[in-house]
Amino acid sequence: MTRSVPRLVVAAPSSGSGKTTVATGLMAAFAARGLAVSPHKVGPDYIDPGYHALATGRVGRNLDAYLCGPELVAPLFLHGARGCDIAVVEGVMGLYDGAAGEGELASTAQVAKLLRAPVVLVVDASSQSRSVAALVHGFASFDPQVRIGGVILNKVASDRHEELLREALDSSGVPVLGALRRVAQVDTPSRHLGLVPVAERQAAAVGAVAEMAAQVERGCDLEALLGLARGAGTLPGAAWEPPVTAAPRREVVAVAGGSAFTFSYAEHAELLTAAGAEVVTFDPLRDERLPEGTAGLVVGGGFPEVYAQELSANEPLRRAVAELALSGAPVAAECAGLLYLCRELDGQPMCGVLDATARMSDRLTLGYRDAVAVGDSVLAQAGTRMRGHEFHRTVVEPGAGAAPAWGVRAPVRRVEGFVQRGVHASYLHTHWASRPGVARRFVERCRTS
Repeated sequence: MTRSVPRLVVAAPSSGSGKTTVATGLMAAFAARGLAVSPHKVGPDYIDPGYHALATGRVGRNLDAYLCGPELVAPLFLHGARGCDIAVVEGVMGLYDGAAGEGELASTAQVAKLLRAPVVLVVDASSQSRSVAALVHGFASFDPQVRIGGVILNKVASDRHEELLREALDSSGVPVLGALRRVAQVDTPSRHLGLVPVAERQAAAVGAVAEMAAQVERGCDLEALLGLARGAGTLPGAAWEPPVTAAPRREVVAVAGGSAFTFSYAEHAELLTAAGAEVVTFDPLRDERLPEGTAGLVVGGGFPEVYAQELSANEPLRRAVAELALSGAPVAAECAGLLYLCRELDGQPMCGVLDATARMSDRLTLGYRDAVAVGDSVLAQAGTRMRGHEFHRTVVEPGAGAAPAWGVRAPVRRVEGFVQRGVHASYLHTHWASRPGVARRFVERCRTS
């Protein structure tokens, strides 16, 4: 089976070149023309997809060849792009940067090849003119299987500067598809883990996305970019589908959301639903009760450290979470969820499910991890191997319980996380599409606990 989905990958020579502005602006500009736009992000990042969703009205989806394996990149892409007129994929870091020590694995270049998609290279043109041709030539010739379909020049100082850049690129064989002027940065504030998520600044984020779209409209040849996307051709294979389990009744699985818990892969809810769950989102900052009939709880990533005081003040919900965990019901917590289940976070009382404390740290913990389940849990049997990602500036003490969640290889061998009763809590973010049995096992435990 083959599918034809017009598609572009927006990449850059390095981080900070402007690919988020261009990718999000392109998504919004195409959507404003009445096109159904499928937004995607290379890598494990949760925050950019929130802006993509705002730009397109569709859920942002990640394509991560490390977490899910290269073989799932195209199927997951086709799943997300079903029914769309065009797909825009924002890259990660520099075009050829991937998992440390793993060659091209998880790089934007690898994803572009797996999707057979043309790459639009966003180049920070400040402080250069003719040298831009050497830079583009190097990126276009480094891997012949990566097709650089065009260049968008960013941070161009003036009409004369643009003229010099275009002249330099005339002989490169790579067309210039846009030039964005050097302007004040779009209002997308950052903090300790990157951009502030959309859920925390909805009105301001709407304005920021509108400004990105306006910049792209002013400076880019949208018709040429659309033509490039339409020339991507067919993509062989079938779209990914979550395996459906027939069930006599649907178990309510409560999923934490709101401003404090914004990190989640869309496929997780789809897998839980397919496994027989009724997924109900609740906000730990505002809701004083778990959803009616809750049989299982999923608390993903986010920024509880920013909202520690408000989360602590919601004592009725903290008590309800503790009671659910004490009953033996399945509880899956990742990173922010781990912090929420601790006794306290930065001195503020949390749920007290785990005999551990959490605090902010100056040290950034970041990177992919190979993990193996140390023992049986509501998510996996002992010995199950998964790949995960850590991204936090917090410390949990102790770092593992009497029954750890994972044995982790890289950067050093260690055990990590907590398994007790029905609780599985860990710093690792995992992508369940790589192991659909995780969601099925979790829902089955909801049914029998």
